[in-house]
Formats: sequence, structure tokens, C-alpha cells
Amino acid sequence: MDAVEAALAAYPWGIYLCLLLAPFIQEDAAIIGAASASTIGMGDPFLLFLSIIVGLSASDLWKYWAGRAARTHRWAEKFAQKDGVQAAKDKVLKRLGPTLMAVRFIPGTRIPTYVASGFFKASFSIFSLWVVLSGTLYVALVFGLFHAMGEVGGEKAKAIVPIIAITLVVTLLIGQFVWKKFSKPASL
Repeated sequence: MDAVEAALAAYPWGIYLCLLLAPFIQEDAAIIGAASASTIGMGDPFLLFLSIIVGLSASDLWKYWAGRAARTHRWAEKFAQKDGVQAAKDKVLKRLGPTLMAVRFIPGTRIPTYVASGFFKASFSIFSLWVVLSGTLYVALVFGLFHAMGEVGGEKAKAIVPIIAITLVVTLLIGQFVWKKFSKPASL
């Protein structure tokens, strides 16, 4: 902990920079890290919140453009004309806001939906609005939970809650990996 305190003293902006970049690596861990930093006083809570929102939004918004870029290929345009793809497009575009809000909270659905939104040429302004709103709500809930647990449990909870949250995220990631590995149908 002394090394972290020394680094923060030398580079007080470093935690904010890390939070701008961390969502590009792993969003949930970055959000938990930001909330943890906020509860233990590693920076200004508002700036920590703002940094993670900006980083999370940037991380999510580029995925839309990956979908749009895919559409520039001839094979993708043919694929987009298939009946099943058209049906999926209609469902996503008709309920874009609620879909983007829902996928924020459903593990494993965010990236495919964001890329599909770009592929289906959803309005970028509407897409951006819903991605930022859903991200802000998600981060606010996590920050609120961490701060509430810290208030209820005192200093001991401030140390334990981040460990529990990180353990839950790691367990979820391992569970998803195991599920994908063993839920494939057997080849005949």
C-alpha cells in the first residue's frame, strides 16, 4: 500500500488516466476498481466517477464503429440481406434504447449488441445516448453499493467489499468460460 500511496503522491492524475484506459481491457473490473478507489479515498470521488464514465463510454462507442466498418465489405452486405439478419435488425432497431439498457446488465451481451447496432446502422446519436445513460446508471449503482457498504460496515467493509466484488467478477468470468467450454453440443 505504501507504493500505491507514493505513486499517487508523485502522479495524482495517474488514477484518473488509468480509469480512462481500464475499460478497454475489462469493463467490470475497471468499474469495481473505480468504486474501490472512491471508497478508500484514492482520489476525488466525483473525478473517479467521471473518469470511469468517460473511459467506459469511449470503450463502448468504438464497438459501434467496428460494426459499421464491417458493413463496408461486400460479403457483409450480402449477409445483411438474409431474412434472419433482417429480422434481428428490425428487433434491435425498434427497441434500441431498452435493448441497450438491458444488455448493460446482462453479461456476455454488450459487445455483440454494440457491434450489431453499428452493423445495422442504428442512429449513432441515439446509440450514444443510451450507452452513456446505461453506463452512468451501472457505475452509479456500483459506486452507491460500495459507499453504502462502507457506511454500514465502517473501515473494515471498505477493505472487504472490493475483495468480494473482485472475487465475484473473477467467478463470473470463470463460470462463463467453463459454460462455453462444456455447453457445446457433442460432435457426431
